[in-house]
Amino acid sequence: MTRITTFNSPMMLDFDRFEQMLEQLSKSGGEGYPPYNIEQVEPGKLRIILAVAGFVEDDLQITLEQNQLIVQGKQQDDTDRVFLHRGIASRQFQKKFVLAEGVEVTGAELDNGLLNITVDLPLPNVDRRRIEIKKKTQKKDMKTIDSKEMN
Repeated sequence: MTRITTFNSPMMLDFDRFEQMLEQLSKSGGEGYPPYNIEQVEPGKLRIILAVAGFVEDDLQITLEQNQLIVQGKQQDDTDRVFLHRGIASRQFQKKFVLAEGVEVTGAELDNGLLNITVDLPLPNVDRRRIEIKKKTQKKDMKTIDSKEMN
């Protein structure tokens, strides 16, 4: 069975990586926990902010795997506490962000229940150059070579 792809045009060369990224995005699901913001700090620099109230540094893990930024949180359940009402769940989470090629994660810090992850975007490269067209060299026919060229 032939698989129909988004980038199946013969004019789009080597775009299968983008298709893989779209697949990863669809698999990451629409889980809304924890809530997050993405803001532009300055040109070429973004900040991903996740609301992780109740988590400490040891409860959080940030990893880069291929082109994915994966943020995981897992709290230890405190069995010594007795809750009359538990509205703040200590649930684990995993949030994935698919990064474009050249995007670099430069830092992370936890501040008042907000996990701030700094991301640097690559500067756009306006690369324009002319490609030289070479003439194909033709081989001389052996019958047309006169005796002077042979010596």
